Order: sequence, then C-alpha cells, then structure tokens
Amino acid sequence: MSGTESDPFGLYVHWPFCLSKCPYCDFNSHVRDRIDQGRWQRAYLAALDRYAAETEGRTVATVFFGGGTPSLMAPETAAAILDRVAALWPVAPDVEVTLEANPTSVEAGRFAAFREAGVNRVSLGVQTLDDSALQALGRGHDRRQALAALALAARHFDRFSFDLIYARPGQTPAAWQAELETALALAGDHLSVYQLTIEPGTAFATLYARGALTLPDEDAGLALYDMTLERLAAAGLPAYEVSNHARPGGECRHNLIYWRGGDYVGIGPGAHGRLTGPAGRVATRAHRAPEVWLDRVEQGGTGEHPRERLEPRTVGEELLLMGLRLTEGIDRRWFRRCTGLDIPDLVDPAGLDRLTRAGLVVLDAAGLRATADGRTRLDAVLAALLA
Repeated sequence: MSGTESDPFGLYVHWPFCLSKCPYCDFNSHVRDRIDQGRWQRAYLAALDRYAAETEGRTVATVFFGGGTPSLMAPETAAAILDRVAALWPVAPDVEVTLEANPTSVEAGRFAAFREAGVNRVSLGVQTLDDSALQALGRGHDRRQALAALALAARHFDRFSFDLIYARPGQTPAAWQAELETALALAGDHLSVYQLTIEPGTAFATLYARGALTLPDEDAGLALYDMTLERLAAAGLPAYEVSNHARPGGECRHNLIYWRGGDYVGIGPGAHGRLTGPAGRVATRAHRAPEVWLDRVEQGGTGEHPRERLEPRTVGEELLLMGLRLTEGIDRRWFRRCTGLDIPDLVDPAGLDRLTRAGLVVLDAAGLRATADGRTRLDAVLAALLA
C-alpha cells in the first residue's frame, strides 16, 4: 500500500468534560464535580511526547480541540499543548487551530486567553436561536447568551463557525426559514447544520421509544434539508460536505483531513486516530473512560487500546464512507495511492451501474462523487457500492 507517512497530518485533542449532558448527544462527554486541570495538562503533554517518535519530521497542519466542551479547559492547558506541539513537530505556517465552545462557557477574558494561546478558529455549539427549542434540546444557554458568544467570537477570531440543528419536534418550514435568515446575518465563513437524529443510548432515544418524542417524518426532513442547501448556497455558503457549508476558503481544514482520508493523531479519552507508516495504515483508539485514560497515560502508556492494522480494502472502504460525504467526492489518484486499488476494484459493479443510471453517483477519470440527490440517500448509496 502506498503510504502517506510524509504528508502533513492533523492533531485531535479530546476534552471529555461538559457542564451537563445534552439529551441528544452520544459523544464521549462526562460531567464531573471537580477536574484537576494540572493533572490533565501533564497527561496531554505526555501523550504528545509518545506520539512524536512515530511521526518525527512530519508537519502538523491542523489542531482541533474537541469534546466534550473544550472551552472549559484552562487556556493555560491549551497554550501548553500548542507549545509542546511546536517543540515536537514542524508546524505549517498557516496552521488551523480550532476550539469547540459552548455559549455557557464563553467570556471575553477566556476567548482572549485562548487566542493568545494560539487558537485561531472557534466552533460554537449554538444549535438553535429559539429559546423554547434550546430548552427542549437540554441546552444550558439561551438566545441572548448565544448572540453574545457569537459577537465575542467575531471580535476575537478571524475565523469562526457555529452549529445549528433542524428537523426538531414541531419545527415548521417557515420557522426554520426565519432561523436561517437570522443565522446568515450572524455567520462568518462557516456553518454546520445537522439534522436531529435519535442516537442509541441517549435520553432522547428513551423518550422516542416511549412515543414521548416525535420528529418530522422523512419527507419533511428532506424538505428542510433541501431548503437549507438552497438558501445557504444563495448566500455564498454552499455545502462542501453533507452537513457543512462554507465560503470559498472557509472550510474546516481539520475535518477535511478526516473526510479525505488523511492521517491524524488523536489524544484524550475516546479519541481515534489514523497513522500511516512503513508497515501500512493503523487505526488507534483510546480508552473512553476519562479516569482510565488518565491512569494509563500516567503509568507510561498512550491510553490506547491495541492498534488495528488496516488492510488495503478496509482503507478503501473508509475512503468511500468518508469521501462520499464531500461535494468534491474521492480523488481517484489519491485512492490508488492509499490502497493500491482503483475504485472499480473495490465497489460492487452492479451497484455502481444502478447508482450511475439513477443519477446518484458519477465515476470518471477524476474520481467518484455522489450527486446532490445521492448525498440525500448516502446510506443507501454506500450500501449498494459495498454490497
């Protein structure tokens, strides 16, 4: 398999703590009464040191602080992590450093401190600008706090994004249209817009199973999705991925590493990674429980589960699963480089033929991509290709 061991890579840092657990969230997030910030800082730095040896000389192109709510992290910890990154690796001159934040944990002093630490992009979990919907989603902030956080983000950072959730219980097209207009008046160069889904193990899953929570049906959800695509594209924020919209150049470069099948190191509880070396590509996965990860790192380990070596066909399947989410699709030369295979070698020929004739995918000399209709049916597209 052709390697990517000389290419720039991304670094993901998972901060697993939140003030409260949202009822729709299945991320690895936890609520704790007390967090020893100094102990966690030392563990992150130790984890970085241990990954440095196997990525020596490679350039860090992006750093992403995710969670959880990483804006609850002490800015001094973010500064120490970024200083250690710069000491261990070459860093791209235009490195993108993103911090996820919630409006409840944002204040001017903290944003200024994070900017001083080296963060140059923030992503705010606004979710909605409707107070009643915020309450229904279990969010800890209100509309006023969201607007204040967005104003602070625009003041302190050249690049910022925020998340919205649609297809909420009782949501009408007219209400969503109005919310989009308000969002566009506040937007920077990026918006993430997600359809509300019921994830196993969440509080919403329990309510949904009891019949106490009703979502818009599939046709209504699709109509809201189409409305979102059309309105944001008209405003200069076209979709570059199923749920993500940006002005040209405003795309989240860290997430593009995932979707394009690049390498990334993941540190922190539950963090995943993909690394390519002389022996091929491996998947890394850290222990999810914060205290378990912390103890393992303090004992001299990485906090990882045993690594999995990925066979070329598995790498190809991951490229399909991630790359077809992108409007640009999958680059054919990159696919060959990463897998040693051509795209038709991996996919089901009958499925590819059906999808092509139905106008759901296009395969040409450049690569494979899902059409706009195909991206609305991506699960079915992938099932047909990987039959």
